[in-house]
Formats: sequence, C-alpha cells, structure tokens
Amino acid sequence: MSSLTIIFAAIPAVIYLAAGLPVTAGAVSIGTLIAFTTLQGSLFRPITGLLSTSVSVISSLALFARIFEYLDLPVEVDEPARPVSIDPATVTGHVTFDAVGFTYPAPTGPRWPASTWTSGRQHARAGRRDRFGQDDPRLAGRAALRPSAGTVSIDGVDVRDMRLADLAAIVGVVSQETYLLHTTVRENLRYAKPGATDAEIEAAARAAQIHELIAGCPTATTPWWGRAGTAFPAAKSSASPSPGPLLRDPRVLVLDEATSALDTETERAVQKAFDTLARGRTTITIAHRLSTVRDADQIVVLDHGRIVESGDHGSLLASDGRYAELAAA
Repeated sequence: MSSLTIIFAAIPAVIYLAAGLPVTAGAVSIGTLIAFTTLQGSLFRPITGLLSTSVSVISSLALFARIFEYLDLPVEVDEPARPVSIDPATVTGHVTFDAVGFTYPAPTGPRWPASTWTSGRQHARAGRRDRFGQDDPRLAGRAALRPSAGTVSIDGVDVRDMRLADLAAIVGVVSQETYLLHTTVRENLRYAKPGATDAEIEAAARAAQIHELIAGCPTATTPWWGRAGTAFPAAKSSASPSPGPLLRDPRVLVLDEATSALDTETERAVQKAFDTLARGRTTITIAHRLSTVRDADQIVVLDHGRIVESGDHGSLLASDGRYAELAAA
C-alpha cells in the first residue's frame, strides 16, 4: 500500500516532466496531458481495491483461526454417557452437597489455594433461603456443578448424571454481571423462555426491579422491544439483576452476587422481590454483604477455602465465631 501511494504521487510528476522536456515541447497538448493523468488514476484504482480486499481476507483468516481454535477446544462439561431420566416439572429442588471439593490451578502466587471449600453434608431445601457467605473473595471458593470430589445432587440425583437440558431447566443462575446479545430487550429475555408472553416478561422485569427503567427509556419506540438490548446502558452496567432466570421459574435459584452492584435502596427492593420468589423453590445465595445473607434460613461461612461454621443469623452471632467477627466489623 505504501509503494502504491508513492507511485500515485510520482506518476503525475513524471507525466508533467515528460510533457515539459524540450524533446516533447509542443508534441503533447493540454488535453493529452490531462488524459494521461486521469488514465493513470483509473488504472491504479482497481489495484488499490484488490489490495484492500487482501487486507480484509487476511483479517478474516485470523478471525476464523480464532473461531476454529475455540471450536476445537475439548469439551469439559459434556452430556453424561448414561443420563438419568428426570422430569424437571416434578423436581422439588432439594439440593445436597456431600463432601464437596473443588480444585483449580493457582493463577498467581501463594494467595490462591489449590483447592476450595469442602463440607461434610449440606442441604438446601425448597422454600428455604440457604446462603453461602464468604469472608475473602481471594481465599474462599464456591460450589461447582462438576466438583473434583464429592457430589452435588438434586432430589438425590447427581448433577453429573443429568442431561444438560434438564439441569438448565431446573437451575437458574443470576450472576453479578449481565450479558446481553445484540437484539431487543424482549428477545434477550426470551432466550431464557422462548414461549414467554409479554405479560410474563413484564412480570419478571418488575421482579428484577428493572421494568420502570426500560419503560422510561426515551429512545425506545415501544417500552419493551423498541431498543436493542446491547444499547441499554443500565442493563449493561448491572444496575439490576437479569430477569431472565426469574422468567424461567426454576426449582433451584442460584444468586451469585446478584445484588453486589446495587445501591442500598435498590438492593432492598430486589431482595424483597427475591424473598417473594423464593417461596416454593430452593434459593442459594453467594454473597459477601451481611445485609444479603442475614435473613437466610441457613448461612454457611467459608474461610480460606473451608466451611468454618453454619447456622442462622442468631445462632452464628451467639457462637462468637468468624461470622460474629464480620457482623461486628
């Protein structure tokens, strides 16, 4: 491209020079001179286009290489060889953690342990709000669907023996960050439940305390589907938790720091909505804030990758352990 740029600049000068030499004086008319200058531009323009195409091709090849590299990655969580037949509609949502351990490679230095929490046996039953709090995000860990040791089971069935579709229908996760696809807000929510009606979508958004925000969006031609989801700034900045999992109405609801990015007033409103939604289902909350876990039926405290105590808010305060230290702080 640089060579062509130099040639483009040099050729008109060469033409003008040739036309002005004594040998060609009077032989080249002004019209011929302009014709030559215009012709060289017309000849080199397609070459420039071809070079631009080659740049696009090279960039595309690099992109495809990354895509194929991703597709060639080994599947870490795959369908079980002999899946257990289970009807998600009949699941009660009784979750059992039995001697669970989870290991992962330490990414940096000695602060990251090689293994995270283990337990004897912990139960989370439908209608209860079992919340797993951790005092240090660097040194404590969280439950994994594929534990390195022990089992995580729902209604007595190991999650590793369930079909992925069944597991996705039973367990809903609300994470700290909200990921949106480049489509409308309504279509983003319908990825969780394709057959959801507009009334169901609105109800889920109200439960997540985000309905008024969407309805009041000035650029939306219609409150629910007039604006692309990725252009919705409040949703991208995690101003409220995603209503998608709530729309799906799962038997087990996992709230992974779902309210950590909210201000105190909004957190109270969202927490109240979650308390209403928790009726009849198992709710597991992972949180650092004391305000998020204090009303739980069971609180499990993790410290340096181990469960150090469990109980409700009152009993943990009375035991004068790690949880009491956090409450006092």
